[in-house]
Amino acid sequence: MSAALQSTLPGQLAALAASRPDDVALREKRLGIWQEISWKNYLAEVAATGRMLRELGVGPGDHVAILSDNRPEWLFADLASQGIGARAVGIYQTNPPADVAYILQHSGSRVLFCEDQEQVDKVLELGAETPELQHIVVFDPRGTRSYDEARLRPWSEFIARGRELLATEPGWFLDEIERRRPAEPTMVVYTSGTTGQPKGALLSSKNVVATARSMAPVLGLQQGDSLLSYLPLCHVAEKIFSLFLPLSTGAVVHFGESIATVREDLRDVSPTIFLGVPRIWEKVHASVLIKMQDSSWLKRTLFDFFSRKGRAAAERRLAGKARLTDRVTRLLGDLLVFRALQEQLGLRRCHLPCSGAAPISRDLLLWFHGIGVPIVEGYGMTECGGVSHITPPGRAHLGSVGPVIEGTQCRIADDGEILLRGDNVFAGYLHNPEATEDTVRDGWLHTGDIGEEDANGYLRITGRKKEIIITAGGKNLSPEKIENALKTSPYLREAVAIGDGRKFISALVQVDYETTASWADRRDLPYTSYADLTGKDEVRALVGEEIGRANELLAHVEQVREFTILGKELHQDDGELTATQKVRRQAVMQIYGELIEAMYGGKAWSN
Repeated sequence: MSAALQSTLPGQLAALAASRPDDVALREKRLGIWQEISWKNYLAEVAATGRMLRELGVGPGDHVAILSDNRPEWLFADLASQGIGARAVGIYQTNPPADVAYILQHSGSRVLFCEDQEQVDKVLELGAETPELQHIVVFDPRGTRSYDEARLRPWSEFIARGRELLATEPGWFLDEIERRRPAEPTMVVYTSGTTGQPKGALLSSKNVVATARSMAPVLGLQQGDSLLSYLPLCHVAEKIFSLFLPLSTGAVVHFGESIATVREDLRDVSPTIFLGVPRIWEKVHASVLIKMQDSSWLKRTLFDFFSRKGRAAAERRLAGKARLTDRVTRLLGDLLVFRALQEQLGLRRCHLPCSGAAPISRDLLLWFHGIGVPIVEGYGMTECGGVSHITPPGRAHLGSVGPVIEGTQCRIADDGEILLRGDNVFAGYLHNPEATEDTVRDGWLHTGDIGEEDANGYLRITGRKKEIIITAGGKNLSPEKIENALKTSPYLREAVAIGDGRKFISALVQVDYETTASWADRRDLPYTSYADLTGKDEVRALVGEEIGRANELLAHVEQVREFTILGKELHQDDGELTATQKVRRQAVMQIYGELIEAMYGGKAWSN
């Protein structure tokens, strides 16, 4: 196997299929049973997919879109497109029809792989806006067989025909991937678009292979590791853990039955590596606290005691001031509380719990370290292959995202902006040379994030360049820091800090319906809906207490003095969230402008 072949993701797959043909590469849960796919069969399905794509006229430089939940076929379509010189384009399955049509039209995708009838309907609804789309392949065609649409074909027929074609020319796919060059763009990853329409970032094999090869040794990843694929595969973070790293190390990727079964699947798999965005870790934290409130007095007492002790011990350990008694406390806590808790969460075997894609609260990290789940943080963006910094296990500096990975350079500009340079820096934005030139200048990727490096080279993110709050008193504050402090409460799901040009900080908050409803049920507080629940005086008092606790984590100038509980949950369809569930700050401030002005026109709230 040539070195050039292994410099691409399809080539790495071919190498693993040659060296470990019968070892398990993927597992998928169907009807409660985990089905296995070997490296040899993984390659065979990718090759058949690639051959059929070529039969449909897809060639180098063309775009192939994927609109689906996570499943092995997602990877088959992605790698097959790359192998024949085309570019894979992921689309969030939560996107409304207009957003789906925008990406299909902008990319000019010729073939689309769809999950099911729901996703097909989105495409057909705005079909006139996607004239270049010639073929729609449906993984689960139930409900679409009666459609009068010539472009539709079921996956079963598509892959069967690909296998037939490949049977007469078995070396075809290997010949194709031998023609690929590492610098060629192989995928388009659309950014979340918090301030406008998403931009399509072009990533090459050179970008993603460099990312994986730098990450794997730092994190100690190897072929015996296992992962659960559940975050959207069109996001670069999940691509790292379902594609880039497994094809570099030979780790096994698991696909559960659906996004609704993630907690059960996590317990089934008990992965050794688990990526959670901050919202996932916040939900785990909230669910544990709520469950403990409903447990017996003895369990609750033990949990509260060892959680406090574990947190304090973790803080001392991370500061290099560990005590001898901390080890005894940790062993007792593990025996009496944390082992069972970790097994219930599916994290007992997890030697590498990771957090990325957004900032996470320092207090939340300390809590997880205290219960024996030592989350490591990383930092990166789509435009640098997903990762530029990562914390080595056992060497965490809370509040920082770790040192820069090998092969990447980092420097801080005069205005505090983080600049990056290396093989992982992307090839540019699709059809947008102006944005490319503005983002990569003199060879340096301008991230738009503000940060600082300590003496050990660990990077600390302090905010977004365009989102810094400058108060009326001239103080520069990070809204993310304030919001993360608020979201350590199990009862608060979202928070938007306000204060630019104002005399004090206020916040729009969205309560977590599940945990707040549980709190109300235990107090026999009647309610009929989210809006009814959030309108209760008791709930406002609860939120006030939680904000008061969060304020203790903040400097005086950062503390929230007034808040408003939103009467509805923020939603992507209303333009309030991106496909990755990030808050569109400017849109929210515009939509709820009257509520914001009311907070500054009345008496300020204080704890």
